[in-house]
Amino acid sequence: MPPLPTSHPARQSLRALLCGFAQIFLQQSPGCGLLVLIAILIGAPDLLPGALLGGLTSMLIAQHRGYPPADIAIGLYGYNGILLGLLLSLKLPWTPLLPVLIITSAALSSLLLAPWMRSMRKHGWLPAFTFPFVLLGWLLLALVTQLQLPLAAPTSSPSAPELNFLQLMLAVLRGLGQVIFLDSPLAGLCLLIGLRLADGRTALWALLGSSGGFALAIFSGWPGEGALAGLYGYNATLAAIALAQVHRSPLIPALGILLALLLQPGFNALGLPALTMPFILACWLIRAGTQSWQKAVKDSTPRV
Repeated sequence: MPPLPTSHPARQSLRALLCGFAQIFLQQSPGCGLLVLIAILIGAPDLLPGALLGGLTSMLIAQHRGYPPADIAIGLYGYNGILLGLLLSLKLPWTPLLPVLIITSAALSSLLLAPWMRSMRKHGWLPAFTFPFVLLGWLLLALVTQLQLPLAAPTSSPSAPELNFLQLMLAVLRGLGQVIFLDSPLAGLCLLIGLRLADGRTALWALLGSSGGFALAIFSGWPGEGALAGLYGYNATLAAIALAQVHRSPLIPALGILLALLLQPGFNALGLPALTMPFILACWLIRAGTQSWQKAVKDSTPRV
């Protein structure tokens, strides 16, 4: 009996690439990934070529290096490259240097992620999340500043009108979009639909994360323009999604939202762009705290 036909390699690669877009929001649904891609097309179509180049590069490097096919298939070797492609396309104009930087950094992101994931599985390391993107992003932005490379034209931020329900909803949607550097509410709505397609609970926590970030920023008296642009919502969104996947209690994701927001201003004080590092640190702190608590409870339990 002849072997059953397998999926065409090109179709497998397309599915893995779409899952890479979804993994930015910690999902592995190609449908969600397609809507993330469409959101970029809606909000900033000039960023899409860089995102595709970064995602393809990081995925192809993983395939060439023989990393676990299952990890590649669900997009784990795509999302850091996509984020680097987005960041570089946002900061730099399209010149011959830009694709070189995207390809190099996206390839390095896969090379950094692979040993981290092995150590996570063998030795219980903390999850990498988007740390390769953050580390390489910091290095690249420092390089851009050091070499005084020409920058792309900055996008304008929304002004701070009197707050009302409509402005609140638009800011919450922008908070979702800012995960991938978009300030378009329509793009944020597209992302919300993608998350709902992947998992309804995840979509709800994404909304709560962005809303919580906005509310805490306004309550703390931080710049209204930044709050309306969603700049205080995206790390809270990611922290809420990540922690809600692991913890059933709503208190843990709520704590993650608070921590992500409180950590964000510290990077401005250090002169570093926050990127997604507040989200990563919030999740790491809660993971380390829960492990320490579980160990303390286990050690204090009397043995018969």
